[in-house]
Amino acid sequence: MSSVSTALTDSTIMLRRNLKHTMRNPLVLFNAVLFPIVIMLMFVKVFGGAFSVGDDYVDYATPGMLVMAVSYGLGSTAAAVNDDMAKGIINRFKAMDVSRGAVLTGQVVVTTVRCLVANTAIIAVAFAMGFDPAASALDWLGVLGLILLVTFGASWLTVALGLAAKSAESAGLATVPLIMLPFLSSAFVPAETMGAGVRQFAEYQPFTPIIETLRGLLAGNPSGGDALAAVAWCLGLAVVGYVWAISTFKKRA
Repeated sequence: MSSVSTALTDSTIMLRRNLKHTMRNPLVLFNAVLFPIVIMLMFVKVFGGAFSVGDDYVDYATPGMLVMAVSYGLGSTAAAVNDDMAKGIINRFKAMDVSRGAVLTGQVVVTTVRCLVANTAIIAVAFAMGFDPAASALDWLGVLGLILLVTFGASWLTVALGLAAKSAESAGLATVPLIMLPFLSSAFVPAETMGAGVRQFAEYQPFTPIIETLRGLLAGNPSGGDALAAVAWCLGLAVVGYVWAISTFKKRA
């Protein structure tokens, strides 16, 4: 059996293992899938009338909620990675001759699957609340591609944070900045309506161009500038996270 097929087989096994752990943990499912829906309902139904965004607020907020659903699923990934390291699970896999890459890739893939489920739920709830996108089939493919890309980049960074943390608790806390970034972006209100300092931060942080690209795609009017910045940020997060994760894994495993 070739090394590539072995790695794929091991990755599939790790994915199945991590999916089982996710399904057995109601808190993980709540944080990753249900809590973003609660946040969406709160912002659209409770606060939405206070915001002037030029469109129905559900149309404006949905792209930001898609990104928020990604960020809310990261804490459990970091904690799970750290827990495997702390309990010696990784060393057991090494003794079983499991591909090292598969151990980390399995966490990235299960996070991606979890985020896709959360985003599907967000879109379903948005339609139930009157979401009316003008996106074409090609635009929807762009939305899916960008969501996969941002999830991939954020997942690798999260895996690196989990490996570098001293405990599962600190690993979960390390992802808090990623969870907070959507709140300090154009997810809920336009960046230009924010105060000085906060506005500049919102305009130049990673999630704003990603959200604006999703917003443009769903409106059927994507912006090339935002799309380039969004892809660049996603690839940057993936590269930094991957290099950091592999380096830390080799030192600790």
